[in-house]
Amino acid sequence: MMRASMIRPSALLRRALQADALVSGAMALLLTLAAGTLSRLLALPEPLLLDTGLFLIGYAALVGWLGTRAVLPRTMVLIVIAGNALWTLGSVALLLSGPVAPNALGIAFVLVQATAVGIFAELQFIGLRRSEAAVAA
Repeated sequence: MMRASMIRPSALLRRALQADALVSGAMALLLTLAAGTLSRLLALPEPLLLDTGLFLIGYAALVGWLGTRAVLPRTMVLIVIAGNALWTLGSVALLLSGPVAPNALGIAFVLVQATAVGIFAELQFIGLRRSEAAVAA
């Protein structure tokens, strides 16, 4: 049986995970508690905003937990990075594909959060490359 590749996260990776958790947690609260108001303000579907907020609660908890670990499974970090990259692409695709019709503020909201998530993906990737392999005892 092959063991998962473990890493000792670089300071950059740890900070990027923690910042991602903090921002995702704040967004989760905003979307969950104010989905109706945001829906009217941004012309985005309320269920989309609420479901996204609920998803982000779990995501923020997971990424926050990862940001506190001294040793991490490399695969888990890669999943977070890939998820962030896909989230960024999916956000842009949502605007281009037509299932939603946000107003200008809604478009800006989606693009700003997509940019932030893309930046987290990049910082996490750079941080992963700076991380060292964990040596088994």
